[in-house]
Amino acid sequence: MGHDDFSPMEESASIKQPLPATVILLGWVSFFADVSSEMMYPLLPLFIVGVLQGSPMTLGWIEGIAAACVAFLTALSGKRSDARKGKAASRVPWVRWGYGLPVAGKAIVAAAGSWPLVLVGRVVDRTGKGFRGSPRDALISEAAPIEMRGRAFGFHRKMDTLGATVGVLVSAVLLWVLTGMPRLTSDAAHLANPSQANAFRIVFAVAAIMGLASLGFTLAVKETPHPVSQAAVSDHGEKVKLPKLFWIAVGVLSLFAIANSSDTFILLRADKAGLSPWAVVLAYAFYNIIYALISEPAGVISDRLGRRKVIVFGWLIYAAVYAGFALLSNNNMLMLWTLFGFYGIYIALTDGVSKALAADLTPKAIRGTGLGIFYMVTGLSALVGSVLTGVLWAKFSPSLAFWVGAAAALAASLLASFILPSVTSNAS
Repeated sequence: MGHDDFSPMEESASIKQPLPATVILLGWVSFFADVSSEMMYPLLPLFIVGVLQGSPMTLGWIEGIAAACVAFLTALSGKRSDARKGKAASRVPWVRWGYGLPVAGKAIVAAAGSWPLVLVGRVVDRTGKGFRGSPRDALISEAAPIEMRGRAFGFHRKMDTLGATVGVLVSAVLLWVLTGMPRLTSDAAHLANPSQANAFRIVFAVAAIMGLASLGFTLAVKETPHPVSQAAVSDHGEKVKLPKLFWIAVGVLSLFAIANSSDTFILLRADKAGLSPWAVVLAYAFYNIIYALISEPAGVISDRLGRRKVIVFGWLIYAAVYAGFALLSNNNMLMLWTLFGFYGIYIALTDGVSKALAADLTPKAIRGTGLGIFYMVTGLSALVGSVLTGVLWAKFSPSLAFWVGAAAALAASLLASFILPSVTSNAS
């Protein structure tokens, strides 16, 4: 395994250099995709539990199965998008299908009269995410030089999250206008009434329509140079393999993924703490604003200091936030909004940086495969985490579910401090 080292002078210059056009274009693709996705996402737990009368355990299974679809398909799409014997890499078709299928998935959810149909819609939606994730991130890592890779992934997360912020704000405004409910607090009766249910469906339908803009932008995305000779064979004629450090990193990141249950649970907790549906959406928007503001700087810091320090610090914040949700009392709005703010800091420090770390440790010839395996293993761990959280919530209490998540995150942080690789160079 070789490493492309770079000097402090190169590092400083990389901050001033413009990002590659492919990175910027994929940022806009993700911006519009998240406008669409996040219009629906914060309302899903309220729709499933409050309108369709599903249980928190049902919510856990729906999100867990959706995560499993993403996990398996990211491995498939990543491997299939890599260069193969006699063929160059082909990542763009996976990206286009990946941003097209969610439009259909959201339309199915909008029409759902029971939670099993919501499950179908989420599977279709997440199938698209599974198709696009690894090929898209491989395109980003190939387009960006090593000295700005953290920045490139940070920029992508920023654009993604800015779209999420716009989406949740549009969702909040639509919900407020459609229901005429300007109050910050709510109860189950408001969720179950017909006007509330119809408002949710209208928001979901508008979200599906908005997804078409993202699909349109993918038509301008081009393949990055990736000669056929760079298929998964080294210069010595040997098959390129994933290095040991890659597997160590994936193992540690997967342990944290078990702690990292679906965000729908913190949204459901906000609802139970007394926020009305549109206020839950605003809290989620606040989280996304923090996420967007910090993502690119976090990537730049990881380019300078190494990925591990940034990731571990983010995980410690996550553990503290989940402990806070375990202790949260009803109608404590100051604490609730503070927790959402720190949750945004955690995700900004870890999401893009973890992807950059996985790319750092994966040889270029099999980068789609490596990123796919990374997403598959961490996604399956997230499935376990979401189902476990749903079971603990339903069988015992929300507090216990959050305490378990906080403890697992703390354990992952301590382990990562000792064995998680901290590299900023790329295996190529």
